[in-house]
Amino acid sequence: MDILKISEDHVKNLFKDRLSSVYTYHNLDHTIQVVDKIKILAKEENVSLEDTEDLLLAGWFHDLGYIDDSENHEEESRKMAEEFLRKHQYDEARIAKIGKLILATDKFYKPTDHLENIIKDADLYHLASDDYFNVCENLRLEIKEVHHQKFSKLQWAELNTAFFAKHQFYTKFARENWQPIKEKNTEKIFAKIKDLKEDKKEKSSQDKDKALLNKKKLEKLESPERGIETMFRVTLNNHTKLSQIADSKANILLSVNAIIISVALSTLIPKLDAPSNSHLIVPTFVMIMSSVACIILAIMSTRPKVSSGTFTRKEIEEKKVNLLFFGNFYKMPMEEYLWAMKEMMADRQYLYDTMIKDLYYLGIVLNRKYKLLRLTYTVFTIGIIVSVVAFVVAFRHVTV
Repeated sequence: MDILKISEDHVKNLFKDRLSSVYTYHNLDHTIQVVDKIKILAKEENVSLEDTEDLLLAGWFHDLGYIDDSENHEEESRKMAEEFLRKHQYDEARIAKIGKLILATDKFYKPTDHLENIIKDADLYHLASDDYFNVCENLRLEIKEVHHQKFSKLQWAELNTAFFAKHQFYTKFARENWQPIKEKNTEKIFAKIKDLKEDKKEKSSQDKDKALLNKKKLEKLESPERGIETMFRVTLNNHTKLSQIADSKANILLSVNAIIISVALSTLIPKLDAPSNSHLIVPTFVMIMSSVACIILAIMSTRPKVSSGTFTRKEIEEKKVNLLFFGNFYKMPMEEYLWAMKEMMADRQYLYDTMIKDLYYLGIVLNRKYKLLRLTYTVFTIGIIVSVVAFVVAFRHVTV
């Protein structure tokens, strides 16, 4: 049993299906990066194979708690790891060690041994990343959306310098190879703070009353816009994930029923010609028909629907076309589509109406998918039960 592969698949599926899209930093990408850095540090620090496996398991699970509790995610992650590993009969002593390693990723925790040093350095590798500022911006956005804390660019840069000053790498490899890059990032942050302070000083020289008035007007205009954009983004992501989940479930049913039909055709049906097996005809027929019905319903749930792909200028002027759905424009010339998009973007009401309609029709499609999927599962369940009962009755009849 490859516990690392099983754990990796388990964590990836949970992040994909259950983690909110507002977590722009503590997500699957961050977890994969931490696991990759653990592999590097474990090799460079001459860690044993057993300890390396424990470190990697802790790396995969260390942020999984965010799907349930962002405030106490380390403890939630430890519980989820222990439950999963016990289910797979992992050694209890190693489970306890993995739980301790997960708790060591708390930002205020001071590591006490070599393995904790490694997972601590891997978790905060982004401080020495060439892509640090993009990663840092994702963290700022997550804090804003999850904890409702908003920081200006200057405030955020100053908070980063304070964190950099307190932070240290613990492993020899990280100190020798990552620390120099971290110091360069520190210099870049100080330069950014200097530029931001100069900009702030120039702005403060303007009329304060006028600046305050403009700021209030800007906040009134921008705050609702940002909230609306966030709402559309989160809702669209949720719709997309639900659609992917439905398609995945339909594929599972297709595969299972295709296997059932294949087995029936290759093993049962060739034997039905024999008089001694005539009692199996009805149960076999019931089983195959229920599988065929499930396959048809599963195909219907995933069957795409495409529109005509054309529109007229009159329809655009009357605001009747949803330009966000490819099925309404894929046959149109590029020039016409560009014109139509510019018309829509120039009209805020038309733009918002289109986005709302797009979400609505996505919901209609999802409703159809899940209704058909529910019917498919019902048919599958009833078909299995009836088939089993039919086989039992057939064999009892022969026995009697």
